[in-house]
Amino acid sequence: MKLSRRNFLHLSAGAAALPAVSCFAWAQTYPTRPVRIMVGFPPGGPADILARLIGQRLSERLGQSFVIENRAGAQGQIATEAVIRAPADGHTLLMIVPGNGIANALNDKLNFNFIRDTAPVAGISNGPLLMEVSSATPVHTVPEFIAYAKARPGKVNFASPGIGSTIQLCGELFKIMTGVDMVHVPYRGNAPAVIDLIAGQVQVLFADAPSSIAHVRAGKLRALAVTTAERSKILPAVPTVSEFLPGFEASNWFGIVAPKNTPPEIIEKLNKEINAALAEPDIKARLADLGAAPLAGSPADFGKFITAEAEKWTKVIRAANIKVE
Repeated sequence: MKLSRRNFLHLSAGAAALPAVSCFAWAQTYPTRPVRIMVGFPPGGPADILARLIGQRLSERLGQSFVIENRAGAQGQIATEAVIRAPADGHTLLMIVPGNGIANALNDKLNFNFIRDTAPVAGISNGPLLMEVSSATPVHTVPEFIAYAKARPGKVNFASPGIGSTIQLCGELFKIMTGVDMVHVPYRGNAPAVIDLIAGQVQVLFADAPSSIAHVRAGKLRALAVTTAERSKILPAVPTVSEFLPGFEASNWFGIVAPKNTPPEIIEKLNKEINAALAEPDIKARLADLGAAPLAGSPADFGKFITAEAEKWTKVIRAANIKVE
């Protein structure tokens, strides 16, 4: 049977429209089964807390369970690779931290490229790190600390939860911008670093707010400054580092990505629901308790943010010659 040219064009157009219709229908029914949110760190940390907070809201809003799976190890890269290798259907997501964007700058032997192999979904939160010293340390301001460190070259130790962490990079950026000679002391996590800071074994730590704010309020630690461009609502009397070092800025941010090639309709649906959750007063209040604010926006906005952060910190990594094997 021969087809007329008009019938052929109608059939061709219909066939071409099928994938778009299929993706739209898929997005309308998504999720069709429980969704995993992978976290590359142990339970109880900021990434885990935020994943559970957002996962609960997404479960309520979308009618399917959002299950948090902690797969710790290799500074979050085990979970990252598991998500990148997962089917790109929106049922496996990754809670990311600043370290994800710079993973390839720190380790050129990874089997993936984070920015190339993931699709940004939504930002979750953005908050400061706290530049802290022990209450026994005889400094109360950033200029006093700079003078203290310059008078003791190579004898002032700054702690971090690990080589290549954002907290180490903050210390390295501080060294570059001030010219102070400090020694990096890496720990296995935030908790032991905070404990040794309180004990005076190390002299300074750029700590994430959730792990140390209680010690600041109890008087065991002294917050000299916050690292964000603006002062934090949790410690409004504490200045920013940039008030003394113009241009210094760092933040502790979190967000969600999916495997590359996840249908954009699914990404848009997730983005819409996450942004709606972030606008809820109780979510805003919970983030404020953690020293953070919502990082709402489109997937494209979040992608640009990740890329800008990666470019900024890659320069610091190269200047400080930091490598993680």
